[in-house]
Amino acid sequence: MKKKRDKATFAPMYKSIIRPLLYSMPPERAHYFVTGWLERFYQLGLLQSPFTPSFKVEDARLERKIFGLTFPNPVGLAAGFDKDAKWIDSLTELGFGFLEIGTVTPIGQPGNPKPRMYRLVEDEALINRMGFNNDGVDAAVERIKKAKRSIPIGGNIGKNKVTPNDQAVRDYEICFEKLYDHVDYFSVNVSSPNTPGLRELQGKDELKRIFDALFTIRSKQSKEKAVLLKIAPDLEKAQLDDIVDLVKENGIDGLIATNTTLDRSGLHSPKEIVNQAGGLSGVPVKNKSTEVIRHIHQASDGSIPIIGVGGIHSADDALEKLNAGASLVQLYTGFIYEGPWLIKNINKRLLS
Repeated sequence: MKKKRDKATFAPMYKSIIRPLLYSMPPERAHYFVTGWLERFYQLGLLQSPFTPSFKVEDARLERKIFGLTFPNPVGLAAGFDKDAKWIDSLTELGFGFLEIGTVTPIGQPGNPKPRMYRLVEDEALINRMGFNNDGVDAAVERIKKAKRSIPIGGNIGKNKVTPNDQAVRDYEICFEKLYDHVDYFSVNVSSPNTPGLRELQGKDELKRIFDALFTIRSKQSKEKAVLLKIAPDLEKAQLDDIVDLVKENGIDGLIATNTTLDRSGLHSPKEIVNQAGGLSGVPVKNKSTEVIRHIHQASDGSIPIIGVGGIHSADDALEKLNAGASLVQLYTGFIYEGPWLIKNINKRLLS
């Protein structure tokens, strides 16, 4: 059998040919173009072909045991990329150690009007105001049931746009109950800037109500699964300290730090793009995210498990998050800008 070609053959082609082609399309259209072809390649067995690059790095030294789960490597895909659990098996072939689907809501919703995603090429960033567009939790459950599930799958849950905040707890309960037997851990999303009023649920009292409700449901299950909180990078240190206290007092299993930012400082892209409403991801959020991770790690004396996400575009960026106190990392915008070789590069660097 011929040896699989390595990244040296294909990575330059991605940046010189494939990425410019994708950049000629609106970002959301490019997303579905790529995932559509990825799924076709998977169905045809081309992702496992000796003539295509192998993205996987398999080594026991990369394994991480956390939340009662074994992750084959610490590099995961962040929520938002596979909102509806459509591409679990094909994404697994790209070498991820875990995937997080969603954000899912109780009822399917179209999200915000298009266009709702923008590239900031000069800043290696994206702005999105997708608004939890998804097919609903029932559709996600059916797709997860059909997937091969060879790596841990997280379920990122949120509330419907039309649900008032004083009734939001029930939305989280519905998603939690329906996904419980089908995902390996949960992420509670109250930090997206694209659902009106959602970030108001990041207050200590509001979070306590949500997690108390979810833990009551969990106590009745045969197996306990980790429930994490995903937080924004824009929180003040006093708010982060409140969250650390909340995690300790209420037995929250960990944090995902961080979601997108509303900060627009230091950007170089055209103002008509920079001024678009929505959450900013990519390189500009890297330092904010890392500082949140570092603060939480230090304030908790390292007792809170953290999944680090935000601005990881290189192996060095991933190591920075891990050295700051993250146990695992997730990719999104860096995966889009750098291609699937980023996963392999990080894992190889961890072994060096």
